Amino acid sequence: MRLSYNVLKNYVDLHDITPKQLADSITACGLEVEGIESVAYATKLTIGHVLECVDHPDSDHLHVCQVDVGTDVRQIVCGAPNVAKGQKVIVALPGCKLNGGEIKEGVIRGQVSNGMICSLAELGVDKKQLTEKQLAGIEVLPQDAVVGNTDVLAYLSLDDTILDVGLTPNRNDCLAMWSMSKEVGAILNRKVTLPDYHVDVTETPSTLQIQSETDKCPVFLGKIINHVTIKESPKWIQNALHGAGIKSINNVVDISNLVMLETGQPLHFYDLAKIPAKEITVKQGLNETYTALDGIDYEIKEDDIMITTNGKAIGIAGIMGGDDSKIDEQTSGIIIEAAIFNHVCIRNSARRFNLNTEAATHFIKGIDPLACVKAVERSVQLLIEYADATGVEETVQAGQLDSAEKQVSVSLTKVNQVLGTNFTMEEAVEPLARLDFNPVIENDIITCTIPSYRTDIFIAEDLIEEIIRIRGFDHIVSTLPVMPTTIGELAVNERKRRLIKTVLNGLGLTEIVTYSLVSKKHIDQSVMPLESCIELSNPISDERRYYRTSLMPSMLDTIAFNQARSQSNWGLFEIAQVFDGNQNQQERLSMAISNTMIQSKWQKINLIGDFYIMKGRIMAILEELGFDEKRINIKPNDIDTNTFHPLQSASIYLGKDLLGIFGRVHPAKEKEYDIDRCVIAELNLSVLYEAKPAKIKFQPICKYPAVSYDLALVVDDSVVVGDILACIRKAAGRLLTEVEVFDIYKGIGIPEGKKSVAVSLSYQSYEKTLTDQDIAPINEKVIESLKKTLNAQLREA
Repeated sequence: MRLSYNVLKNYVDLHDITPKQLADSITACGLEVEGIESVAYATKLTIGHVLECVDHPDSDHLHVCQVDVGTDVRQIVCGAPNVAKGQKVIVALPGCKLNGGEIKEGVIRGQVSNGMICSLAELGVDKKQLTEKQLAGIEVLPQDAVVGNTDVLAYLSLDDTILDVGLTPNRNDCLAMWSMSKEVGAILNRKVTLPDYHVDVTETPSTLQIQSETDKCPVFLGKIINHVTIKESPKWIQNALHGAGIKSINNVVDISNLVMLETGQPLHFYDLAKIPAKEITVKQGLNETYTALDGIDYEIKEDDIMITTNGKAIGIAGIMGGDDSKIDEQTSGIIIEAAIFNHVCIRNSARRFNLNTEAATHFIKGIDPLACVKAVERSVQLLIEYADATGVEETVQAGQLDSAEKQVSVSLTKVNQVLGTNFTMEEAVEPLARLDFNPVIENDIITCTIPSYRTDIFIAEDLIEEIIRIRGFDHIVSTLPVMPTTIGELAVNERKRRLIKTVLNGLGLTEIVTYSLVSKKHIDQSVMPLESCIELSNPISDERRYYRTSLMPSMLDTIAFNQARSQSNWGLFEIAQVFDGNQNQQERLSMAISNTMIQSKWQKINLIGDFYIMKGRIMAILEELGFDEKRINIKPNDIDTNTFHPLQSASIYLGKDLLGIFGRVHPAKEKEYDIDRCVIAELNLSVLYEAKPAKIKFQPICKYPAVSYDLALVVDDSVVVGDILACIRKAAGRLLTEVEVFDIYKGIGIPEGKKSVAVSLSYQSYEKTLTDQDIAPINEKVIESLKKTLNAQLREA
């Protein structure tokens, strides 16, 4: 917020407070002043009178002027096209310091120049506040300007300082100059004098009809002023607008902007002659192209709030009026609009139209619910005084104002308990009285009636904050917190999470971080999606509208991004939360491995990332977390065959709980994302966190050798290897230490519909060296179990 020091002085006595001191005081009370800047900057200025102006003999655009500066007449070479004899001008004397440098005596193309005739832009005035004429040449002063006056900035009302105040989201009241004056008055403990805007004027019955057809506009006030005169605004109004960064247009438009700055209530004035029906309706549901005041066409959607008359749009509510109803030089009567609009709707429309107007800013941040009444009365007063307003009609209102008083109470005991202070009742009540909270004391209880503009005060803690904010945070005594001494350690899940990351980093995978907010396409393509998704009511874009329910679509996007940049050898993983609309969440792990993992041309090594590589990565994680292979079940993937290849993927279970899916990306997905062949996985880590791992047991290294035994089995093609291994482990008993498949064969010598599976079994005892007599019975039992359970036969040599 831009806060003008000179405008503030109209309401609060600041005669002994410098802008820097004011900024420090405001910042100390919670409203940080982020910058201090002068409206204009220059030293050694004076007002001069151009006595003579002739063309430079050696230039086609320079002029040689004789200028009376009060103390003497001096020659100045000026290049401005509008300089002329008889003008009163701003002169920078030698030694004058401007933002662009220091003025010195010199010779320009053979002619002595003792100073510079200045434009306002050269004094540092914001160019946005200047007209094209002012930007094109020097500033020509009125003829009543006193020659030799050295306080030029004060004469031009440019001796102002602007404080850039960074408002917190809850302090929307400080957007109104009157409310900000109350705040400053409370901070400095000084009287605040606001203008008396009540006028004694006879109002005639209104001929205006207004209505609101949408609940997004609960209150709408309208008033007709039948006769106004369009002319230039008085200087004090122009200066107040310039201080806020608003360009002066004419007296009527400027009054609407000034009242918005004073009260925080945006107003809009319509040309009465351009609304002959004298009827205004607020509505939604329009779909059309509308030309606003800036001359740009905007596509109106159904959610946009529009101001209409006779069904025709005349303004985008709360943002900008229309080109067909604006105030111009021919305007002789106006309709005043003051309304309350839904801040979410205004924000959505303003962002989509890219219109960050002052009015939109006020509505988005929130306004005083009673400000519209004050704004209408204040505008009528100013229009009568500065626009010769007559024919004032009564105010028409649609909807009901929220005029209920809000009272909040707090006990002195609680104030001191929360703040750790020893304030007396008088010390606690004084800041509240300075804020116009009208505190009433009853025993230990302080009850305040909150002004309507302080929409941030609801509970006792709000009053406590106001007390310490105004009294000063230095009243809080610094104390060390009292807490038991504990040994810092990670939570169980965090230890597991870090362990997983360490394992994957050791296996050559790189961690990635992707956006939690995704598009509808990502939601539709989720792997193991949660029941529902959370949709943001006000997303920054359609690509960031939903909280994701799966990590895999983001992983596929990352793969496509890297491959598009010629990255062909990679391993990626991400650990993140996913959410649903029922307040459920899971922690997921997604992984991806490129088709080419390791390639060495001279060694002729080419390691392919395939289904089994991904399985190995998953098993490594589970083993590190303490989950025995016996608890893991891998089954054919019948859960998601859209993202995963139906014949080269599997689902993995921890006991009976689904842990995840892994395998090759479906060829259709590879084509959709324009990626090469790769393997991916998505696991639900919440299942691992909730499961209880096996206890770690110490076991010494066995001093007896292991004995290996190979079996070649012929089984039906439908028999899975996992069932063979499980059958062997169950039948072999405790002496079996390892069983591993080393060959699967189909072809010559194997019947149709059959396959050969070769496994290696390792036996070992901690008590003795095993002999053939010890192993033979076990092998016979294993073979018998395989025949009985899986109809397996030993393969003949």
